[in-house]
Amino acid sequence: MSDKVIALKTKHRAKGRRRRGASATPAAHEVLQTLRERIARQDIAPGAKLREHELAEEFGVPRTRIREVFGALESRGLIERIPNRGAVVSRLELDQVFHLYDVRAVLEGLCVRSATENVPPETWQEFVDLFGAPMDEFVKAGDFDAFLACYERFRRRFIECARNPVAAQMLDSIYEKTHVVIRRIVILPGRAQAGLSEHRATVAAMRAGDAEEAERLKRANLLGAKEYLRRFQKYVL
Repeated sequence: MSDKVIALKTKHRAKGRRRRGASATPAAHEVLQTLRERIARQDIAPGAKLREHELAEEFGVPRTRIREVFGALESRGLIERIPNRGAVVSRLELDQVFHLYDVRAVLEGLCVRSATENVPPETWQEFVDLFGAPMDEFVKAGDFDAFLACYERFRRRFIECARNPVAAQMLDSIYEKTHVVIRRIVILPGRAQAGLSEHRATVAAMRAGDAEEAERLKRANLLGAKEYLRRFQKYVL
């Protein structure tokens, strides 16, 4: 075998190793998604410091990639980069949570209306069924994880059917900031049952093709959650 052929084969194997090595290293968007989820669940508490070198070591990526991720987290309002302190997870003040719920009510109402207008009414029959006996059982059993998983399935569907990428992006940012608050509100006395009744009415309006009524009901649902938060704020935040 000639030296030229050996050199070409060696070069090809080296490229293959580099490709395999690169695929094993998380991309910036994968690191970003992991940290977003940790912050949303409060696995990383508000006010906690994010250490660049520790995260770079954990994910096996260069510190420049962590800085890139920090920039994305900061643009979403999930962290603050403070001089002489570094990156710190943002804290949500009560007034800010109320403002987020006001905006969320408008945007989700808009998406529900658009979704109702964009797809056939029978699209929503599966959610009429889902918000019937299955959700009743979850509420009775106190299975709030299953309850919220079903709600999230509905939320993702109507946002997808709304076909409004601007609203979807804004809601994504709001939802990850209020994720923990949502989980705390649903366990308040009577809130899960009230929320279920509100969702049944919303889905029924969507199934009937009444976009205006569906929007009104979805807004009322979120403003109702906001009022529960106001009443029980010392137990939630």
